[in-house]
Amino acid sequence: MSKSENSKDLSFDFDFLDKLVVGIGEVAQITGIPTRQIRYWEEKGIIESLTEEEGKNRRYNYENIKKMLLIKELMEEGYTLDASAEKVKKRMEMIEETLNKLKNK
Repeated sequence: MSKSENSKDLSFDFDFLDKLVVGIGEVAQITGIPTRQIRYWEEKGIIESLTEEEGKNRRYNYENIKKMLLIKELMEEGYTLDASAEKVKKRMEMIEETLNKLKNK
């Protein structure tokens, strides 16, 4: 296998991540965050589900799952929920800005 073929195998599939949508139960299993806590974070506006109708199952995309994992990690380090959410928001804005700069090159 050539080096370029090997690099391709290890590359990130951004198209797949854009399409990835997972139910709240699966998110709880993946992240170790209880569904009740996920719902609370959504009520506070920290994360957003892709659910359009009230009463339907909550579904989350990769960006929100990543956000939940980062918030959980910061809270385990001793930050409050609000402080964690703010830090993650700023971090994600910085990443988005950097990716946009890379796309425009």
